[in-house]
Amino acid sequence: MRAELVAMRGGALWLEREAWPEPLDDTYGALLPRDEAAVLVGTIDDVVVGFGVVVVETLRSGARLGVLTDLFVEEPAREVGVGEVLADALVEHCRVLRCVGVDATALPGHRAAKNFFEGHGFTARALTMHHRIDPDTT
Repeated sequence: MRAELVAMRGGALWLEREAWPEPLDDTYGALLPRDEAAVLVGTIDDVVVGFGVVVVETLRSGARLGVLTDLFVEEPAREVGVGEVLADALVEHCRVLRCVGVDATALPGHRAAKNFFEGHGFTARALTMHHRIDPDTT
């Protein structure tokens, strides 16, 4: 997932700011016992071909918001429903925890991710704009 996304527009900064820190075994392992988080894998014939992660945040009002931080399916296994099953299970996790909604991020230009999320009832609620500053420019 990281290799695919880091090459896209916005991917390098995503890796530095939003992606879970390495070592990933420790990071994801720390999420497993947390009731407000879900770490799931998607399989075909008992082979892991994808994964998804959601964490639940408590907002200032006390309401809860699910944040889908990771959703990835290996290229050969896309278009067969693995991502859909993972997304549905992660949203259901948030529903059970009485979240007011679920946020997910798609990088700019990643049309497939945007279409996937829109096909599952997600709509844009904010756009993050970024102005790159070249340190060599005075």
